Amino acid sequence: MASPLILAGKPVAEKFRLAVKRRVEELCAVGKPPPSLNVIQVGDDPASTVYVRSKLRTCRRLGIEHKLHHLPETTSEDELLDLIARLNKDSSVHGILVQLPLPKRMDASRVLFAIDPMKDVDGLHPVNVGRLWMGQPHLLPCTPHGIIELLNHYEIPIEGRRAVIIGRSQIVGKPLAALLMAENATVTVCHSRTRELAKVASEADILVAAVGRARFVTADFVKDGAVVVDVGVNRMEDENGKESLVGDVDFDAVLPKVSAISPVPGGVGPMTIAMLMVNVLVAYEEQLRR
Repeated sequence: MASPLILAGKPVAEKFRLAVKRRVEELCAVGKPPPSLNVIQVGDDPASTVYVRSKLRTCRRLGIEHKLHHLPETTSEDELLDLIARLNKDSSVHGILVQLPLPKRMDASRVLFAIDPMKDVDGLHPVNVGRLWMGQPHLLPCTPHGIIELLNHYEIPIEGRRAVIIGRSQIVGKPLAALLMAENATVTVCHSRTRELAKVASEADILVAAVGRARFVTADFVKDGAVVVDVGVNRMEDENGKESLVGDVDFDAVLPKVSAISPVPGGVGPMTIAMLMVNVLVAYEEQLRR
């Protein structure tokens, strides 16, 4: 078998970032205000802080105005909902993102559903989810959208392929199933109750691991020549206490079997933020047309 193709996300993400930057410059050149993204973070979860900084840094690079509402852990759910209501009404705010996870005492669904669907740049509001499943997508969930664009960039055929997704989350697994079906793949979604999980996974032409367990997918999950997309981001320490990021796939174990594989880090991760920037632009242009 030829050497596997590494599905690096960074160059693909850069292509989308540059396209967004050029479009923002075009709009500003004709007197339009720049797009604006408001991010809400509740508490000081270290991983959330890293992700938020990366999102805001990308906004800065692309000419997108941005504001962080960093609320204390003690913020009540009603206070958070009041802030979202104000941002919904503010015509200068084009995108609203609530960084997850929220404190466990909060109802995340209630919070996310409070966002104006036109400003829901995470693509998680029921209106946007419903449009996706009805084949009329508007703002797509960022990670699934990024996966499709990653496969398309590297000319990985999707139509007619058997795709297996391990993980049924609202953020990745379920919306990705809709997007893969829209590309005419035959899709199986697996989860913790799936019987003979490794056997089902090993039938996939395209295997997506989004289970949130470090190196969960081993060689017996993967058939020869499969394309493997690793969505997992797990922090692990080695015997010396050094922390590193690893995916849901045991990369070294499956590498000899695959035709293509996304690395962690540097695979799906960069695509997620790039698709967020695309969504900010899409939301902005739609609101300009109102």
